[in-house]
Order: sequence, then structure tokens, then C-alpha cells
Amino acid sequence: MQNILITGGAGFIGSHVVRRFVNSYPNYNIINMDCLTYAGNLENLKDVEGKPNYRFVKVDIRDEEGVAKVFADYSIDGVIHLAAESHVDRSITNPMDFIKTNIEGTVVLLNAARKQWGSNFEGKLFYHISTDEVYGSLGDEGLFTETTPYDPRSPYSASKASSDFLVRAYNHTYKLPIVISNCSNNYGPNQFPEKLIPLVISNIQQLKPLPIYGKGLNVRDWLYVEDHAQAIDTIFHNGVIGETYNIGGENEWKNIDLVKLLCKIMDSKLGREAGTSEKLITFVTDRAGHDLRYAIDSSKIARELGWKPTVTFEQGLEKTVDWYLDNKSWVNDILSGEYANYYQQQYGGR
Repeated sequence: MQNILITGGAGFIGSHVVRRFVNSYPNYNIINMDCLTYAGNLENLKDVEGKPNYRFVKVDIRDEEGVAKVFADYSIDGVIHLAAESHVDRSITNPMDFIKTNIEGTVVLLNAARKQWGSNFEGKLFYHISTDEVYGSLGDEGLFTETTPYDPRSPYSASKASSDFLVRAYNHTYKLPIVISNCSNNYGPNQFPEKLIPLVISNIQQLKPLPIYGKGLNVRDWLYVEDHAQAIDTIFHNGVIGETYNIGGENEWKNIDLVKLLCKIMDSKLGREAGTSEKLITFVTDRAGHDLRYAIDSSKIARELGWKPTVTFEQGLEKTVDWYLDNKSWVNDILSGEYANYYQQQYGGR
């Protein structure tokens, strides 16, 4: 494959995937398509924006004409579809944005791929990235597998489940070559500071309260973002058409334990007295319909494609904390809204 479209490539996970593909595959043309909503930030890709095999196009995946033009102009051979509204709290407040982007936007991309590729699917692939939240909530035991029945509990997870089903339907009905992966919670550099780990890091620096839902007993499986990017690379090149692969970090933590660990790391990094940050923990009213536990069984991708996470949680958290402490201007620009000016400066509003 030569011309690879990555949607949502200016976002958190997307920027790591774009960087990996641009640097690892100089013979590929990587087209990053992003509409630059609040979570899309081209500063995430300043280190690759001058590379000859990288292009950025500002197009919303809901824009049928714009998407079709990108497919035609760049003769797209493969799609890695990451663009999505992804914050559960926002989906509870405004579910319609999630319906339009995650469901309708995915169908626009699927239709553009069908039109561009016709009936000749040789060397073509539509890779859809999803979430473990489509499977619902687990009790104290058990793991999500690729055959776990879907049971989404939030507008966000319901919209992602719908998009998963549509991608599979296009494979079954139209024979469109697809693969799907469902990942656990990602963390690492460049994550928008509304998510738990960067929010805690930012608030500790400012000695602000650390809001924890309920009693902090909800459990999540944490996956370092660069390990996820490596898994996406592996599935894109070696995954079996029509198959689904679960990607997890084999790394379960209760929210309260994770926050307390971050407090210890931050106190050490900032030279504060031990226990200073932990005093900032504040329990707030639980999220509506808050899923208790997610945990991924990644044995299929390990067994069939040879992928396993390589970064331990201790290493990953250390890297993540160091990145945020070393990139305070990035965080400040996000919090102030100044990051949006980067696109204007670079591209003149085009």
C-alpha cells in the first residue's frame, strides 16, 4: 500500500500512529485528515510536518464531498480510522455529536472507500479502531474477548458499537476488506487534559483538587499509547481481513490507586513533601451509568500476530509525567485555547 489515510491524526492516539507510519515507512504517503476539534492539535506533529511523505488535510469525516475528494485526490489505498468523539462525560452531556461523528462519519468513510475502490479490493484495507467500552461492564472477574457480546452503557460506547457493526456489515454485504481493533484505556504524551492521568498531573502542579468519581473503585486496563501504535501497525500489515483484535495493556488499576501512585510520583518529581498531593484528592458525585470494570484479553493478537505490550506501567507513567512536566507550554496552550492558533499560523486558515 502506498497512500494511507489516517483519520483523526492530530489527536492523541492518532498523532502517535501518524508519527510511527511517517517515520517507519518512507515509501508510504501518509495523509492525516482531521477537522481539528478541541482535541485535535497539529503541534502534536511538528516533528514530522516537514517530511516529504506527510500531508495534512483539514476535513470533517461527516463531510461527504470533502471526504470523497480526499480519496480521489490522493488515490487512497488504506484507511486507519481513528477520528471519533471519545470522552464519555461529553457524550452524556451532548450525545448527538457522538452520533453524527462516530456513526455517520464512519459511514461517510465507508462509502468513500467503496466508491474509490470499486470492486477491486486488491491491496486495499479499511481499518477501524474502536474501544473496549462496547462490551459493557465486568464484575470483579473475567476479561473481554473478541467474542464477548456487545453491551454498551453510555452514548459514547453505543455510538462506537454502532460504528463497529456498520464496518462489519460493509464487509459482509459489500465484501469491503476490513479489520477492527478494540483497545483499553490509553495514556501517554499529548493526551488532552480532560482525561484522568493528564488531568491529575496538571491539577497537582497547580495544587488544585483531584476530582475522583464515587469512591474511586472503578477499574481500568491501561495501555501505553506507543504500544497501541505498534499494535495498530502490526494489525494493519498482518491482520486477517474480517477479523477483530483486542488490544490491552494487561495492567488493571482502580482509579483511586492509580491517582495515589501519580501523587507519589509527582511529589517526588516536584520536590514536595510526601503526601502533599494526596491531600488534594476530592471525591465527587459518580458519573451517570459508570461502568465498574474493563479488562482486555489480548491473547489473540499475541498468539496470531506476535504483539504484546512492551512498556511497563511504571515506565509508562514515568515517561508520561516527565513529558507533561517538560512540555508545560503545550498544556498551557491547551488550557488557554492558544493551541488553536497553531493551525492558523501554519496554514493560514485553509
